[in-house]
Amino acid sequence: MKAKSLEDLREKLRQIDQEIVRLFNERAQMSQEIGRFKQENKIDVYDPAQEARVFRYLAELNNGPLPEASLKTIFREIISTSRALQKPIEVAYFGLEASFTHLAAKSHFGEATHYISQPQIGRVFTAVEKGEVDWGVVPRENSLEGSVNLTLDQLFSTTLKIRAEIFLRISHCLISAEESLDDIKKVYSHPQALAQCQRWLRENLPQAMVTAVESTSAAAKMVSEEKNAAAIGSLLAAQTYGLKIISKGIEDYPMNVTRFFVIGRGDTQATGKDKTSIMFGTPNVPGALYHALKSFAERGLNMSKIESYPTKGSPWEFVFFVDVEGHQTDDEVRLCLDEMRTKSSLYKILGSYPRGEEVL
Repeated sequence: MKAKSLEDLREKLRQIDQEIVRLFNERAQMSQEIGRFKQENKIDVYDPAQEARVFRYLAELNNGPLPEASLKTIFREIISTSRALQKPIEVAYFGLEASFTHLAAKSHFGEATHYISQPQIGRVFTAVEKGEVDWGVVPRENSLEGSVNLTLDQLFSTTLKIRAEIFLRISHCLISAEESLDDIKKVYSHPQALAQCQRWLRENLPQAMVTAVESTSAAAKMVSEEKNAAAIGSLLAAQTYGLKIISKGIEDYPMNVTRFFVIGRGDTQATGKDKTSIMFGTPNVPGALYHALKSFAERGLNMSKIESYPTKGSPWEFVFFVDVEGHQTDDEVRLCLDEMRTKSSLYKILGSYPRGEEVL
């Protein structure tokens, strides 16, 4: 009786699956039609504002029991595949395959995207600027170790805009071709990864030689060819380079999140839930910073971040990076930024983009 009842339930699932496959293909045909329209009107296949609106709409539709995060994961791949049917896109990212920037890019663009690794953050910007790729993904800051200065350097001078942001929970593993901690004499990783695991390293590998390299994925590749060595990196890095996972979750603090930027040409439309990043400098006179920023308070605009950054070639002079909630085309934001422009010695809008989902 139970077997018959179970088979009845499975038959219902098969019928639902048949309908899902039919609808998937119907959706794919509609995506191809949209792709033809975009091509005729020279519209980018990837539209971060539209995709943000789609995910928000799906969240409103969802009544469970499917968790919202699971629904988003499913539709991330549906949308990724739909983009590929319209026109395959190429995304450059910092680091080798399986770097955390690569993981962030995949979490945003999905599997049906062509990813191209770049050895330097500057090369990601250059690849997009020259049209070698459509989009780029670079790290902006880590919740524990702060800003990635090489990215700030590039934002200072690039003609590209920030088009979207990605938040990725960072969980580090000690990975190696060796079998146990006793075999490890050297540890390689990116400086920030080493800093994020320094207490664990002191307690578990106090005698090991610790060496900083350009990325966590580069470290994984190195130790795949070296004896008595380990890397700090991701689970994907271990899988990619055929390494064993000696220990998981070795970061010193569990709330370890990195924020990434999607960079590209043009501007992103407003979605109603946006963020604007700007860069500005002030004259070297008393009260200059106060006067530049006071319009935010007067207009009730929330600055979610402000950070000073030294000006290259001018010792002890600084520019400021600010994130403000809202889109540059919103009336209050626009008026505030126009006023700030008149009080700044240097001023640049880095981009307005949909607010990413922060990892809790």
